Amino acid sequence: MTTRIPRTASLLLIALAAIVAIAIASVAMQGPKVEVGKPAPPVVGRTIDGDTFDLASLRGRPVVLHFWGPGCIPCRSEFPLFTTKLARHASAGLAIVGVLEGDTPEDARDFVAEFEASWPTVIDPTQRIANAYRYAARPQTYFIDGEGIVRSIQIGELTEADFERQFAKIAA
Repeated sequence: MTTRIPRTASLLLIALAAIVAIAIASVAMQGPKVEVGKPAPPVVGRTIDGDTFDLASLRGRPVVLHFWGPGCIPCRSEFPLFTTKLARHASAGLAIVGVLEGDTPEDARDFVAEFEASWPTVIDPTQRIANAYRYAARPQTYFIDGEGIVRSIQIGELTEADFERQFAKIAA
């Protein structure tokens, strides 16, 4: 005796299979995702100052890519640390790049002015950059070597020891 699946159930299974196939295809088309030991996904966009930015322009230099926002309490501690580290590692060509998450560009400009930060911050209105970097929470920091390879990821506030340990992985 054979059991037949009712026509409605068959149509629902076909529809479900189509939805799953579309979801898988859409995830696959989103581009590269960040992974330690692999090339950093692109970071291209406008900064909070209206300038264009492309992470590829920093090839050959160690880069600290930092997801932040003025509403992020740990970021208030990190900005003075970044300013100090940028000066200390200037001879190594250190570049710091921010990616604004969760706050407005206007608030970010005020924050940057308050802390006298000199590095660019890219606006990510479509979350394309955040998705590629598997952004989870502010602050989140990526250490990228001069070849454009991600060498370390930190979720949460950086201390001086954290910074130096991870910077050593990207310093030439």
